[in-house]
Amino acid sequence: MSQLAPLMSSGPLPPSRHRSSWVKWVVGLVAVAIAGGMIAFSASIFRGGAEPEEYAGSGQGEVVVVVARGDTLSEIARKLEEAGVVLSASSFVNASEVDERAGTIGPGKYTLREQMSSTEALELMLDPASRADSRLVLPEGLRLEQTVEAASLATGLPAKDFQEALASPGDLGLPDWAKERPEGFMFPATYDIAGDETASSLLASLVKRFNQASADVGLEEGAAEIGLKPYKILIIASLLQAEAIPGDFAKVARVIYNRLDQGMPLQLDSTVSYALGITDIQLNEEQLGTSSPYNTYQNKGLPPRPINSPGEAALEAALNPAKGDWLYFVTVDPRTGETKFAKDYDRFLVYKKEFQATLAEIEAEQNE
Repeated sequence: MSQLAPLMSSGPLPPSRHRSSWVKWVVGLVAVAIAGGMIAFSASIFRGGAEPEEYAGSGQGEVVVVVARGDTLSEIARKLEEAGVVLSASSFVNASEVDERAGTIGPGKYTLREQMSSTEALELMLDPASRADSRLVLPEGLRLEQTVEAASLATGLPAKDFQEALASPGDLGLPDWAKERPEGFMFPATYDIAGDETASSLLASLVKRFNQASADVGLEEGAAEIGLKPYKILIIASLLQAEAIPGDFAKVARVIYNRLDQGMPLQLDSTVSYALGITDIQLNEEQLGTSSPYNTYQNKGLPPRPINSPGEAALEAALNPAKGDWLYFVTVDPRTGETKFAKDYDRFLVYKKEFQATLAEIEAEQNE
């Protein structure tokens, strides 16, 4: 019995010979954990403290992003992130802030790629090819119906919407002297299409651009200086746009003014073609006999309205005709636009024969 007493005692147990090794094991485990944490922390610092914010490369696939009018760079960046173009909006904002060209990003539909680096995405958005399908390009000299056709094609809006908008020209922002006549005011330029346009708002943008060009060339002030109304200057500019190349605008303007001053009919094929709804450059006698206020063979003075939408160069030439006493001009080679000017009728007939010979040559080449 006495031999069992020590085993039943409630006093402290004698120290184990294994205790020191157990403590060492625990301390070692904690040290390893701390060291591992330090390594992970160091690696986190080395990586920047977060997951990468950028995709690498130029991306893949295809995605369309619509930039609306008034979108800020931050809003554009958010749309790019949501579409999967860039990994984060902030990375695109950062790339944009160091590239001043980013401020030129306008509204439209941009065809981009998924998983692009921000710099690659920015470069592609700055490339006109990325929004080729969201631009309305209007060259100089388009007639009103041609402008409607181009606008309808670019926007997907029915042509009748534009025709209805033109029937209410008071909503388009035309200058007072236009007297609600929209012909000639659909200014030729390149316009960004955001997809939120109506026919009326788009046409108003074209007129707004005309008003800007009008101010740039001093149309109203210049017309007053030469004793004409700005609407007549616009009509003359449309004739220049139809009849000549820009390098000859000022000389053709002088011919028009000289003939008007002498009470001669202008005798321009372009105005008769307009009346007929065609674009032919050589008309036969029957066509030239068409009864129309636009027939400048039969009627003296200017046609009643512009026959197209002229550009800024034509407006400037109409205000600043060249000095000379020419009464005739003939574009002797339609392929190059080469035009010759004459003071008398006999010389005009010589140039007219040269023109006819060129036409015969062109026809022979086409028949080969």
